[in-house]
Amino acid sequence: MADHQHPSQLLASFAANLHYEQIPDAVRMRTEDLFLDWIGSALAGRTSRAVQTIDRYAQTMGPGGGPCDVLISRRTTTPLFAAMVNAAASHVAEQDDVHNGSVFHPGAVVFPAALAVAQSIGASGRDLLTAAVAGYEVGIRVGEFLGRSHYRIFHTTGTAGTLAAAAAAGHLLKLTPDQMLHAFGSAGTQAAGLWEFLRDAADSKQLHTAAAAANGLTSAYLAQDGFTGARRILEGAQGMAAGMSSDADPARLTDRLGERWALAETSFKFHASCRHTHPAADALQQVMRTHGLQPEQIVRVVAHVHQGAIDVLGAVVDPQTVHQAKFSMGTVLGLIAHYDVAGLTQFEDSFNAAPIAAFRGKVGMEFDDEVDTAYPARWIGKVTVETTDGRRLTGRVDEPKGDPGNTLSRPELEQKALRLALFGEAASEAEMHALAKRVWNLADAPRVGNLFA
Repeated sequence: MADHQHPSQLLASFAANLHYEQIPDAVRMRTEDLFLDWIGSALAGRTSRAVQTIDRYAQTMGPGGGPCDVLISRRTTTPLFAAMVNAAASHVAEQDDVHNGSVFHPGAVVFPAALAVAQSIGASGRDLLTAAVAGYEVGIRVGEFLGRSHYRIFHTTGTAGTLAAAAAAGHLLKLTPDQMLHAFGSAGTQAAGLWEFLRDAADSKQLHTAAAAANGLTSAYLAQDGFTGARRILEGAQGMAAGMSSDADPARLTDRLGERWALAETSFKFHASCRHTHPAADALQQVMRTHGLQPEQIVRVVAHVHQGAIDVLGAVVDPQTVHQAKFSMGTVLGLIAHYDVAGLTQFEDSFNAAPIAAFRGKVGMEFDDEVDTAYPARWIGKVTVETTDGRRLTGRVDEPKGDPGNTLSRPELEQKALRLALFGEAASEAEMHALAKRVWNLADAPRVGNLFA
């Protein structure tokens, strides 16, 4: 295959050459939905200690003014530091979007970079939406390319997310296909993010998204100025797949480019926890509602899960922080059993309360061949519940709430964004309703200005 036709080049050309008119109407609308959902998640992160630490770092290192919004504080700064803080903020509440097949959270890295560049250059709403689509399409395909073996050790949002941010920023900067390829090279060589932080309840997850957005943006600006990067950073002999995967599939990088819109496959997160907990949470919710169960009637809950859930959640047996609790299957199912919801308030108030801690000891995870075979394309939820009166009840959900086939409507998304903003005490109800109207009409905006101006 000629060099200009290799997968990285084809993907870079797609990201550079994408036009708004090529994007189907349903995908454009979905992009607006995802943008509002991301804003809500960013606002919810305002009070997080880890996010505030990154924000203070940005204030120390960056200028105190500029064209770009820092959403959690309403201050402005340069594109680099705005992207960094907004990315960190949007990935802490565990309410940001997720693409099942790539096990990747696109919004937390694509929108921070795209919004920052768009505001800095005076881009239009259509420009921003198109750039976001380019970022989602690239990041999702890179995540799928790197495969399940990659995700076992690496946080895909930190790795594939760096290239997704580069694609979004590079599209707005009007990089040529060759420049975009160099941006990918620079982004890929900086891509990082390891799951070990979960064992220590460390803050690294917010650093993963902050670095991915900032490094992707940096890679695009460098490429615009002639800086070169590896041309085969993804599939090359010493590229990302060689060092980070044992089951990489280069065909996934160019899977039906321009025909299959992977962005439209992205799911919204309903529960405020790691996505791996959602299928079992929905299945337990189904059992509780169907049989009118109370938590004290439950002796044991088994969540039948895929291996990826065991890899990520298995290390968290005694969560010490709110964020770590979001990766505890026992905590999430305990909140569902007691409150019928595992939301931000429930985690903040009750993640380690005595009834939840006691319920946590009743929950186990077991590998399930059917669930694992379907994953990651489908995230099936299955639970078995044993009760005090000897019953053995089962629950099953084939599409968790928020998946494309069980999605959130625009009113539901607006209410979710409002709840997130109010939780973070970052915007008023009136401001959020006004912002939602702006987002639903983003395609008509001649210029992306400050979001709360």
